[in-house]
Amino acid sequence: MRVVVAGSSGLIGTALVAGLRESGHEVLRLVRRTPSAPDERGWDPPSGRIDDGALDGADVAVNLGGVGIADRPWSGARRQAIRDSRIVPTEVLAQGVAQAGVPALVSASAVGFYGDTGPQEVEEGAPSGEGFLAGVCRDWEAATAPAAEAGARVVTIRTGLVLSPSGGLLALMRPVWKSFLGARIGSGEQYMPWVSLDDEVAGLRFAVETPALSGPVNMTGPTPVTNAAFTQTLAQAVGRPAPMVIPGVVVSTLLGDMGRELLLFSQRAVPRALLDAGFTFRHPTLADALSAAVH
Repeated sequence: MRVVVAGSSGLIGTALVAGLRESGHEVLRLVRRTPSAPDERGWDPPSGRIDDGALDGADVAVNLGGVGIADRPWSGARRQAIRDSRIVPTEVLAQGVAQAGVPALVSASAVGFYGDTGPQEVEEGAPSGEGFLAGVCRDWEAATAPAAEAGARVVTIRTGLVLSPSGGLLALMRPVWKSFLGARIGSGEQYMPWVSLDDEVAGLRFAVETPALSGPVNMTGPTPVTNAAFTQTLAQAVGRPAPMVIPGVVVSTLLGDMGRELLLFSQRAVPRALLDAGFTFRHPTLADALSAAVH
């Protein structure tokens, strides 16, 4: 197939482009600068522009990207950047998909859609929750509407915490743990919906290649764990003890809404749509995923 990928330069996008090409697909990358390679096409989401012909002949468009949500405090300006960097490009690409008659759009979202759901298992049919990230995800997914209204198959990928040897969550955590400062957060009872980078990319490729798959898809490992279990499993993987606890009140006081939503909210998300469609996880347990990511 011909697959057009927006957001191809990030951790997930880079791996996805390589994976799609290994599977024999032709990949074109949408870039925000002047195209400089044969596989690049230009676009400028803030101005609503996609280069003429960029989506011609495409079988699927993939929409990734967005500024980081954990790399700096949630000031008013940062909150706006988090929203704009996701919703505006999605609107522009969905409109381009509609106008060009592209049959399918696979668009990023996140498990933040569900808010704080405690210990309850959360499948794709669950409602959206409360909080800043839940609102962002609702609007992010709603921005795909032009493509769906034009008859395109639309898949919204609700990604969890991506575990990779070269970036993402573990890149932030590894120096802390190597310094013997790893700790459980709050009660430790909050669930962390993780997924290995290998399975994230394979799941995205599965969404591209599977015509029967549509709607929201939890891109998370099949065995979500609590923060306490995550802490102990990571401690074993890196060979460091984890005796400390960071109280939830400290997280809330120092980091505000950002700390509460990223570290204290619980999302026991399970990938029901993927499993029902026949997807097989390479790393079905957290130990499997961490073993691949930290060695």
